[in-house]
Amino acid sequence: MAASDQIKWDRKYTENPRLLAQRDPSRDLALHLHLAPVKTALDIACGVGRNAIHLAKNGFEVEAVDISAVALQELTQHLEKITDLEQIHTELVDLDAYTPPRDRYGLIIMANYLDRRLIPALGKALVKNGILIIDTYLHDEANGKPATHPAFLLQPNELPSLFDERDYEVIHYREYWSEGVEPYRMRKGSITVRRR
Repeated sequence: MAASDQIKWDRKYTENPRLLAQRDPSRDLALHLHLAPVKTALDIACGVGRNAIHLAKNGFEVEAVDISAVALQELTQHLEKITDLEQIHTELVDLDAYTPPRDRYGLIIMANYLDRRLIPALGKALVKNGILIIDTYLHDEANGKPATHPAFLLQPNELPSLFDERDYEVIHYREYWSEGVEPYRMRKGSITVRRR
């Protein structure tokens, strides 16, 4: 596991309690989860589980993975208070080295995290007609957060270009300004694709 990444994210969650608060799920997840052909889901970089919890409340069996032990502990403690949600399984993983199993999930979401190397593997982890949702940050001069490494920011209109139309159908794509739940005003891109 990339110890420095884990330390960085554990510190972020520990020093900023706002990151541990439960928030609404990704808007595009809420709009498109009904398209999943089977109710198995993977939440990549799940944090404290806002999307995993929403999926479980809608009947999905969810694997929630993250590099932060602090975030996963918070999610586990929250789940212990919700006695009717037993279908979320958490795993501490090094996302730099992670590859999901092939042909397994009806829906995968990767929100507020970007790993271009991982995107092809996520597509292959879907069952036929499975749904992949990516909702993350774009480069924009007007972003409220200080400059971030370019590898962690999408370029405008980049997301659709990452999916070959022979293998994926783009269901929805949008670029937007982050809603009030985030600490900084940021430009974001969100795509929902279906594996053909």
